[in-house]
Amino acid sequence: MTFERVWVDGIEGSSVSAFDRGLQYGDGVFETLTCIDGQPRFLERHLQRLERGRARLGLGGAPTATLRRELEQAAAGAARAILKLVLTRGPALARGYQTQGNEAGTRLLLRYEWPAEPPERAEHGVAVRLGTLRFAENPALGGLKHLNRLEQILARREWSDAEHFESLHLAGSGCLASGTMTNLFLVLGERLVTPSVERCGVAGIMRERVLECAREHGIASHVGPIPAECLDAADELFLTNVRIGVVPVTRLPTRRLAPGALTRRLQQWLTDAR
Repeated sequence: MTFERVWVDGIEGSSVSAFDRGLQYGDGVFETLTCIDGQPRFLERHLQRLERGRARLGLGGAPTATLRRELEQAAAGAARAILKLVLTRGPALARGYQTQGNEAGTRLLLRYEWPAEPPERAEHGVAVRLGTLRFAENPALGGLKHLNRLEQILARREWSDAEHFESLHLAGSGCLASGTMTNLFLVLGERLVTPSVERCGVAGIMRERVLECAREHGIASHVGPIPAECLDAADELFLTNVRIGVVPVTRLPTRRLAPGALTRRLQQWLTDAR
């Protein structure tokens, strides 16, 4: 993914302080947005999730209206692009973990080229592995897209082959959590199920849209703890995030599956969703 442009606090080409708490401690939140024809997709949903994250962590910084304007300006003129917006608590005013309460937040906005997703991925599905690392459960951070991604980095270091698109991981409790960069859905009979993110994982934008779509079409769904054994019982499996959309899982270490009817319907309903 090719880097194109960067803005810090609205100034292109500026730099981040070495004392920034985002750099020092991972003290912040971020969003990754996809843009088509110069427009950020799901913009309001991303901004709402940012505000929920800022509220939970007690982060200040630029108002939502400023963030919206800068995201729209960064996307303008790009046929396809990826935007990453990082909000931190800003430069530390004193050494140590304690916050002073009057830090000036930092915002970092990057634009990348968005390479075309291989069409065979959505059509024929992907192979996934089962990772050994377990994601920690913490209600204070559950669902947040916070800056500390060390667990995902360690999980991604478990494999380097091109055969596997993603790695699925359990939470500390032993139930299914997510992939390293994706949310996981299973179809069990007539029901769509996905792990809860109240204690572990990220409340993905596409995950949210899939659940809404299921409700709109009268499809029974369940969000909660899902035992790992359900992977072998599932009729369909698929992965989601805003970049890849809805991608079927067709190969696990223990079995093979075909892309299922519900997965295909969701792909159709959510194609080019804004």
